Amino acid sequence: MSAWRIVSGSERKPVRSLLTDTREWIETDGLGGFASGPVIGPRSRRYHGLLLAATTPPTGRLMLVNGLDALVETAAGRFPISSQRYLPDTVHPDGAMRIDAFEPAPWPSWRFGLADGTVVEQEVLAAQGMPAVAVTFRLAGGSREASLVVRLFLSGRDYHALHHENPAFRFDPVIAGERITWHPYPGVPGIAVLTNGRYHHEPFWYRNVLYTEERARGLDHVEDLAAPGVLRFDLGREEAILILSADLESRPSLPEGASAKSTIARLRASERRRRDAFPTRLHRAADSYLVRRGEGRTIVAGYPWFTDWGRDTFIALRGLCLSAGRLDEARAILLEWSGSLSEGMLPNRFPERGEAPEYNAVDASLWFVVAVSEFLRAAAPGRSKPKVAETRRLEDAVRAIMDGYAHGTRYGIRLDEDGLLAAGEPGVPLTWMEAKVGDRVITPRIGKPVEVQALWLNALAAAPIVPERPRSLFERGRRAFEERFWNAAGGYLHDVVDVDHRLGTADPTFRPNQIFAVGGLPLAVLEGERARRVVDAVEERLLTPLGLRTLAPGESGYVPRYEGGPRERDAAYHQGTVWPWLLGPFVEAWVRVRGGTPRVRREARARFLDPLLRHLDDAGIGHISEIADGDPPHTPRGCPFQAWSVGEALRLSADVLHETRRAARGRRPAARPPSADASR
Repeated sequence: MSAWRIVSGSERKPVRSLLTDTREWIETDGLGGFASGPVIGPRSRRYHGLLLAATTPPTGRLMLVNGLDALVETAAGRFPISSQRYLPDTVHPDGAMRIDAFEPAPWPSWRFGLADGTVVEQEVLAAQGMPAVAVTFRLAGGSREASLVVRLFLSGRDYHALHHENPAFRFDPVIAGERITWHPYPGVPGIAVLTNGRYHHEPFWYRNVLYTEERARGLDHVEDLAAPGVLRFDLGREEAILILSADLESRPSLPEGASAKSTIARLRASERRRRDAFPTRLHRAADSYLVRRGEGRTIVAGYPWFTDWGRDTFIALRGLCLSAGRLDEARAILLEWSGSLSEGMLPNRFPERGEAPEYNAVDASLWFVVAVSEFLRAAAPGRSKPKVAETRRLEDAVRAIMDGYAHGTRYGIRLDEDGLLAAGEPGVPLTWMEAKVGDRVITPRIGKPVEVQALWLNALAAAPIVPERPRSLFERGRRAFEERFWNAAGGYLHDVVDVDHRLGTADPTFRPNQIFAVGGLPLAVLEGERARRVVDAVEERLLTPLGLRTLAPGESGYVPRYEGGPRERDAAYHQGTVWPWLLGPFVEAWVRVRGGTPRVRREARARFLDPLLRHLDDAGIGHISEIADGDPPHTPRGCPFQAWSVGEALRLSADVLHETRRAARGRRPAARPPSADASR
């Protein structure tokens, strides 16, 4: 991709007009840590920083190096090339107005044009498998007599928190050759910098740093940052190198005795080779979410504030791993999670520190069953085929889930007499629509939610391990689904039946969950004319260029925009807000009901996927956002980097909309209902 021109020549834009650009970049380290920030202008989130490390991958995240101030000195004067925002709403200095161009690949880089013709380039590059980030500056034109002055901003705080001036912060460094290390607080990892700059100790507090995105979200938004000293570089002689790292006992830091120059050369070479191997931007984005958990692997649900969630992991895995051909990672992730079974359930969330996992999702374990089934099919020909013991471990986990659900487990999850799955208790949201405001569940969906039945029937088809003949149970459940969920008056599916466990009741609220009966899963449990009517109704009422709305406009409770404080945003989360990941099941359903021919797939790619992929340049550069407003212009919201959004786009591109059918390419065939003698 060529560089994006930001400003040019004498047509410099005022700094405030530049700051309306809200796009963000990210560099991830494969451990759950990352560096991120805005493409232009001052940091606007508490999560923006240069070194955010996961001390217990992928959790225990600490913000260590929040950012920097930088200026270039030439014979013509001093030129800032960075900007911060301070209370009450002041941007200083004016470095953002000197940005000429930004290039996102192979890693973020900026070109600054100074008034005397000097050109400086900055790069930010995260190391893979190590909590380290390199920041470099070099002269790229104009004066050869230039020096660079850099101040690093340090904190050592939890990444969700904010930092404030206090006498406990330790400014004094330990200097050994090119390595400078600070130990800001007891219990916080050391902050090491490998640099070819000359350090001058000059402790200073930068007070009242303002984060506008946090203010817009109704959260605390002001902090103070510590700047221990100044680093000076002679840019006319060599590039300026700062390799920032966290000193963690559990992970290697920078090699002892290595120079900044040799380390950056090795890092660039290895990362360029690794990144050049990705065939598309989606494949490159997918890599950002695959991280370590202990000695295994997992998937980060989204950056900057999510860690790994069960439901998100198993949904995203199909695109991020299976569609991308990363079967080894898929195996490692499924095996890692399979060890967390309890009462037939997998956790939906691992807390950040020390607390028990949260087993509060009816669908997460069923998504695991689907993911295991698709993985075993993809690995069957021999490519990354799991060992016998690994296969048995995955099958045992599937059996435990199916038995647990059939016999009954937490929160009223149980197999009902009609062959469908009932679930739910007051105050505990169990489906993916799980938002709460205080003690109020916004979308309780107690009873038999429609997508849970589609998942249950797919799980039965993929793994018929239940205490009766699987064919009879599957057919009973499918027959009940067709009879009980069809809304004849509206021509679509009810969202929930047996609402609040009251037999015979139905919730006809028009939501996207019904699409899973036709697409998004290996087996379509609704076919024929009814399936076509569901897809057409969803397209008419819920489809946007960025995904599906969670509630149709005109329905009671529809919220057109996701904004305001935490209570307002939580209340809007599934009440009209658009979710890009839902485009995956919708497009698959749209293709299925039209016969799935090459012409249909080409039309679907042009109509649905291509507009979504244009979003790769809109919010989180190279990624797809978590959510967007329900009303036009569908402003992106939430996490700008979301795993299942990227995963479903990749699954669409590589599998659903590929010119050659999946089965013909040896990829995952659609599941079929169990035969009369199916057993394990």
